[in-house]
Amino acid sequence: MLRKIVVCACVVVFLSLLMPSRLFAQAAASGTPAGRWRTIDDRTGKVKSLLVLWEADGKLFGRIEKIVNPDADNPNHKCIHCSGAMKDKELLGMQIIWDMKQANGSWAGGYIFDPDNGSTYKCTMTLEDGGKKLKVRGFIGISLLGRTQYWDRDENSGQ
Repeated sequence: MLRKIVVCACVVVFLSLLMPSRLFAQAAASGTPAGRWRTIDDRTGKVKSLLVLWEADGKLFGRIEKIVNPDADNPNHKCIHCSGAMKDKELLGMQIIWDMKQANGSWAGGYIFDPDNGSTYKCTMTLEDGGKKLKVRGFIGISLLGRTQYWDRDENSGQ
């Protein structure tokens, strides 16, 4: 009897470790950007942070979950380039994406906040490469006046 309990407990633990990565794999297959993403630093080409994106009330939101390669000038992970209420707030857990709505195969109509310069931009997002990449474009006014980044889906999100 004890052996059955131990085996069942091990199976439950094993399945719970696999569950988050399965859920994110399902999100990628279903055409939603919900899940964890690795942001890439434009200057170094290295992973900079992990973001988690989620859907609520038909809109997409995102927050910083982990700083992977911290800025040497900002060892405490604070929003040092922000102003107003965001000044010196923790970057970890900070919501930087809000009100994105699905439209014509992409997400648009929302905003993205760049803590590196303290600015907020209009945003569009499009899944590419079968949901493994996310094209993120932040812009002022019209989409031609902006910058595009490509984020990689974090396939190891269960760890």
